Order: sequence, then C-alpha cells, then structure tokens
Amino acid sequence: MSLSPLDDYPVHQIPEPIRRVGTGDRNFYDRYYFNLHGLDDEVSLIAGFGTYPNLGTVDGFAALVCEGQQTVVRASRELGADRIDASVGPFHVEVIEGLKRLRITLEPNEWAFNFDLTFTGSVPAQEEPRHFWRQNERVLFDTFRLAQTGRWSGTISIGSRTFVVEPERWWGCRDRSWGIRTVGEPEPAGIRAARPVPMLWNYAQAQFDDHSIIYMVHENQDGTRVLEESARVWNDARRPPEHLGSPQHDLVFIPGTRVLSSATVSLGSAGGDDLVLEVRPTRPVFLGIGTGYGQDPSWIHGMYQGPLKVEGLTFDLSRPATKELMVGVVDTVGQFRYGDKVGYGLWEYVVAGAHDRYGFAGWTDGYQER
Repeated sequence: MSLSPLDDYPVHQIPEPIRRVGTGDRNFYDRYYFNLHGLDDEVSLIAGFGTYPNLGTVDGFAALVCEGQQTVVRASRELGADRIDASVGPFHVEVIEGLKRLRITLEPNEWAFNFDLTFTGSVPAQEEPRHFWRQNERVLFDTFRLAQTGRWSGTISIGSRTFVVEPERWWGCRDRSWGIRTVGEPEPAGIRAARPVPMLWNYAQAQFDDHSIIYMVHENQDGTRVLEESARVWNDARRPPEHLGSPQHDLVFIPGTRVLSSATVSLGSAGGDDLVLEVRPTRPVFLGIGTGYGQDPSWIHGMYQGPLKVEGLTFDLSRPATKELMVGVVDTVGQFRYGDKVGYGLWEYVVAGAHDRYGFAGWTDGYQER
C-alpha cells in the first residue's frame, strides 16, 4: 500500500501518493539543517535530518564541538510510510509553527550527548536562488532551499556539563533544502573518474542585532559562477529584503592548507556604496567527520544501514589521525564586521580540487600539509 497519513492533507503536487516524488532520480533528497553557537565561543552544534524517498532511507546526525572534541551521534532507518514522522532513533524534529519555530531533540543515550532545543526565527524565512549544476552531462545539483537566522532556547548536555541555552546569547541559523544532490551508496564514476569536477563553495548566514546577511557563491575552477546571492534581511518583516548584487570575496588561507584564517566579502547596497564584511572564523565543525557529508565511506547521507542503526563517535581534534579527516566542508562560527556593526553566524566553505585564483592545483595539495 502506497498511501500514508500525509495523503489526508491537501499538499499533493503530482497525481501520485505523497510517498512518491516527481522524479525517479535516486539522488532526490529532502532535509533539515540546524546550526547553533554560543556568543562566548565555547560550543558549536550542528544537526541534520534527511529523507531519501527513492533510496528508502531516513537519517539524522548531531555534531557538537566542545573542549577540543567533536562528538557525533548519528542514526539511520528505513523510510516507511509515515512522512510526517521526522524522527530517527533518538533524534527528532518537530515543526511547532511553520517558517517560524522548530524543536529538535536528541534523547539521552549511551554517548552522554543530548539536547532539547527550540529555534525561533529572527528574520522571515528567505528563498534562496535555485541551485542547478550540470557536469559531464549529468545533473549533479538541482535544489531549492530556504534560509533563516534565529535564536535558540533549551538545554545541551555533554558528559558532566549542561549548558542552559537562552536566546540572548545563543544564536544560529537553519535551512531546508530539497531536490537532487549526490546521496547514498557511491555509483560507478564513469567519465567522472577521468574528469573530476572542482568547485569552490562559500556560504554565510550572518546575524546582527536588527538584520541578517545571507551570502553564497559556487564557483568553477576558473572562477566562473554557478550560483551567487547576497541579501540583507531585516528582522522587521514589513521592511523588504535588500538584494546586494554580485558578491566578491578575498579568502585568506593558512599557508599550506585549505583552512581559512580570515576573509573579506564585498557586497553592494541599496545606496550604491559597497558593504564590506570582514570575517574572522572562530570555532569550526568539520562536517566530513562522522556526519554523512563524505569522509566516512561507511556512512554517507542516504546510505542503507538496515532497519535501524544508531552510532556515537568522539574525535580528539588535536590528534594527527583526526586532522587527516578535516577535509571537505567546514562549518565554522564566524564573527562578521562592517562599519560599526558586529554580527555572528555560519561561515561555510570548501575548495574541492583545483581553483586558479587561490593557487590550488589539484585534489591533494593543501591537505597533506595540514
């Protein structure tokens, strides 16, 4: 039987039960991303939950960086019929008020990492540009995403410590994305083995007292743009967002690595003057370590792990063996300044493969020297 409880709601987009998406592409996904950090720079937490209808799986993770360690709890299960059920193992997502308030929980578990957290949007949820990228004649990305900065409340426990999370000093952001992006067990590479596709990705959701700035670029090796966006979004929903034109970046890497030490991003403004963001990365979370974003071949988003599987992992970020995994996407807390304004938020980046402007010639330079 293909019907599910969600079929009783008027939300259908195609003449099929809601369990069936409008494409047969195995890489269709639908997921949540949550980011939380304290303004004292003591803790950074990232969590995600995804469904993969054409792979028949659901998975989720939570990653916490505190006191030099990255702790990950991750879970996977078979998708089942009930698409309203946004839970997997000890991890749960609850939409309290659509586009405004959501709750995420990680139940107490054997890895001594749990939380009960509520996100409240500071700005209206924003539509990002559709992300379409075709390489070697294959569609790699065809996704839609919403973004929203906000404040958090609740508690986080790790080991013997408990943090009381209050919105005045615990900020963050979230996004929702769905569409086509590489997920699941690796496919045969085919022509991609001989012609891998480099990319630079840089993304920010920076939150200030009365507004937020959303910025992103996706570039090819030669700097041509696949996607770009920059906007200033006001907390007051009556004030329309300002689109700030084509963003320009100047990224400064720690010599011999692909780790950013600072950055300058120049944006336009409604008055015709450039808005120049000075960015200082602070506390990184390495999404390649244990979360499903690519560095662990035994656990990739959408991969089938059986009816239910739950795991916990702890990494000492100072150990050489862990540093070898610190590649791929990095989500760090960033301090953002322009004029007399100071903000905080997500600063996400990856340079995969060659990039002419920043001097990366291949796929391994800058990693071996870490």
